Amino acid sequence: MKIALTGSIAYDYLMTFPGEFEDHILPDKLSSISLSFLVDGMVKRRGGVAPNIGYSMSLLGGEPFVFGTVGEDFSGYREWLEEKGINTHGIKVIPGEFTASFFATTDRVNAQIASFYPGAMAHAAEVKLEDWLGDPFDLVVISPNEPLAMNNYVVEALKLQIPYLYDPSQQIVRLDEEDLKRGVKGAFALFVNDYEYGLIQKRTGMTGEEIRESVSLMVVTRGEQGAAIWVEGREHTIPAVPPVKVVDPTGVGDAFRGGFLVGFQHGLDWELCGQLGSLAAAYCLENDGPQGHTFSLEAYVQRFRKHFDDQGALNLLKK
Repeated sequence: MKIALTGSIAYDYLMTFPGEFEDHILPDKLSSISLSFLVDGMVKRRGGVAPNIGYSMSLLGGEPFVFGTVGEDFSGYREWLEEKGINTHGIKVIPGEFTASFFATTDRVNAQIASFYPGAMAHAAEVKLEDWLGDPFDLVVISPNEPLAMNNYVVEALKLQIPYLYDPSQQIVRLDEEDLKRGVKGAFALFVNDYEYGLIQKRTGMTGEEIRESVSLMVVTRGEQGAAIWVEGREHTIPAVPPVKVVDPTGVGDAFRGGFLVGFQHGLDWELCGQLGSLAAAYCLENDGPQGHTFSLEAYVQRFRKHFDDQGALNLLKK
């Protein structure tokens, strides 16, 4: 199965704040909020939703194809992705632009405040699925990106009759309400976290039941409470894998998607797909940045079997 990953491609500037944001927020002063945090650490990481998902897929032997736009500062990042086995032929360099940048500050209880500068991502609509000259894709992932590009990918996927996984995430509030509803209704699958699920209901006017009935597959991640998978009218509950340590939550949801998609590529059952995502998310949480985790397939399968029973199905990951 061939999967195209569309979405943001960015550098992440990740900072740590030794206190708690909550202590600095005055509820009665929110209309004039003015906050500054003295951070005690900062790192620059490779990020962006599409390559983050692709990175975890590649660790598990998947074959992701990333589509998006980047700036002239991308060459080192491209080499990194290609070394990991990620196809970058769908990535276009925009002259005179910087690659998009994500600035996130995380406090000591893992609350996070973030800003995002789109840079070259503002040109994402210039990258079209119909321009792809290789073999056709079996699934397109439409993840957070420039809103026009996200809407165009919905239209293109429907036109090309390629099922798509809709993952609007951070862009839910920027997408037009009708565009968001169209994206949900046309999707094969919807991936959101618990908060985003409620936000989509508020923005579209659709009930939770209407959303679930609109798609063949829906996955809602719930942090340390795991995830829920709805398919064919049935809910599957996926527990979170306890992390050995908690280092950085950035990109955990992307890692979950990467693990899930590899299971989907191999035709594994839905619970196994979710469990693969759960463990990939734990690895990400235990490391700095969305692409800081690594593991061998043997170590991954061994750890997986401490928490779940795959009845030997994951032996195929060793091939």
